[in-house]
Amino acid sequence: MVRDAQEWDKLSTDLGRAYGSNDDEPIEQLRPQFLQSWRTVTRYVLRATFDAAGIAVTDPSHPWGIAILTANGTSCEPLLCRSEDAGTEKAGAGGGVLQLLTFADALTHYTDCVALLFDERDY
Repeated sequence: MVRDAQEWDKLSTDLGRAYGSNDDEPIEQLRPQFLQSWRTVTRYVLRATFDAAGIAVTDPSHPWGIAILTANGTSCEPLLCRSEDAGTEKAGAGGGVLQLLTFADALTHYTDCVALLFDERDY
């Protein structure tokens, strides 16, 4: 589960290439570990932090979603692909190739999602 940013970026690139070439074998091998690692961190490793902040964590609705985060009536879902690819498992907008996010981009999107929950809160 623990990988550095370079390892995550390589995994993301390899998985994106597999989708681009419709190569099912690496997709079946790489996709579950890619998704599960991000989802496990959110659901279990960060559980106490999210609980303390009043953020509920539920299963994702998008194929490339990490989780649905909800606080104070507002929900968001950090994704592991570009938002225009969110509604599809394989193809991007306009029939393009799925574009998975780099580690840094995924963390930025995740942070933006959590910030949205706090922006809506009354303190």
